[in-house]
Amino acid sequence: MTDVRRRFFRPTWAEVDLSLLRDNLRKFRRRMPRGVKLLFVVKANAYGHGASACAKAAQDARLADWFGVSSVEEGVALREAGVRLPILVLGSLYPFESFLAAAEFGLTPTVASLESARRLATVAERLGREVDCHLKIETGMGRIGVRPLAAAEVVKFLATRKLVRLQGVYTHLSCAETDPAFTRRQLGLFREAVRAVGSASLRHAANSAGALRHAQSRFDMVRPGIAIYGNYPGFEPVMSLKTKVVFLKNVPKGSSISYGATYRTKRPSRIATLPIGYADGFSRGLSNQGWALLRGRRCPIVGTVTMDMTMLDATAVPKASVGDDAVLIGRQGSERITASEIAERLGTIPYEVTSMISTRVPRVYLQ
Repeated sequence: MTDVRRRFFRPTWAEVDLSLLRDNLRKFRRRMPRGVKLLFVVKANAYGHGASACAKAAQDARLADWFGVSSVEEGVALREAGVRLPILVLGSLYPFESFLAAAEFGLTPTVASLESARRLATVAERLGREVDCHLKIETGMGRIGVRPLAAAEVVKFLATRKLVRLQGVYTHLSCAETDPAFTRRQLGLFREAVRAVGSASLRHAANSAGALRHAQSRFDMVRPGIAIYGNYPGFEPVMSLKTKVVFLKNVPKGSSISYGATYRTKRPSRIATLPIGYADGFSRGLSNQGWALLRGRRCPIVGTVTMDMTMLDATAVPKASVGDDAVLIGRQGSERITASEIAERLGTIPYEVTSMISTRVPRVYLQ
């Protein structure tokens, strides 16, 4: 902890265990057929874990072949951090200058329409050099992508542009965890579209759930994200969210806690204040229904989670003191709180729980 305290003053931080991240990558790779490439999705700051650190850990250990980001800005940040492997921009690029920036930084853009193919061709001609792209096929996600029947027209256009290389073709599975029949229909539409592209292109469709649950979705490359961060069955969570008790008070029965007096103590109680709140990405939805670990015991969150502080009922931990570590995500002693547990309480998914952790929470990387 000495090193942690040197790096910041407010005692709230997220620990990211890069050794566990590498273990999850190895485990995922072992479950894939030999020769299938792995695109590690590090968009949204690696789902809150820190994109540059996670990408470099995977690159240095030679555990990824590609990286996936949502925007040109995310890709540029990786390049500036020293990431050399291919980077696919999974989002739809707009405006025109986005394609130019992608090309200049060696990023591979997604072409999701005939118009975006034309814009990319114009960039290649302006630069006077070859640029790569991947074609996105819309098979049921309803987000971005060219319809399967229109794929041939886009491919035909790109074939007439010598400076644009169609390097890959892909789609995205929307129900890989919940609806096998819908997933099969998506894969069938994708195969039909792929016939118009030809076998030279890199084909990919599978996210974590798709790759692990549907062998037919693996094609030439898979795109895991959530499994690598450990918020998927069979993989170890990589992130812990920690803070410290900064204030303790004894209050009588009937005392109100936090905004709106939404909680009143039912007995004489000991209330601990933690320096973390919804501005840190610790959801206000956990008011009066979340937990934190204190000296290895679960303590309930009481009152409304405020912008910068959260209160616990620490009555059951009589030896608790100012300066004690409190764990909001992670393990302490024999107890554990996972992002998946928090997501269930909030009626959401673990992706959102970790992605919400704001940039004002320092990330501390364990090797």
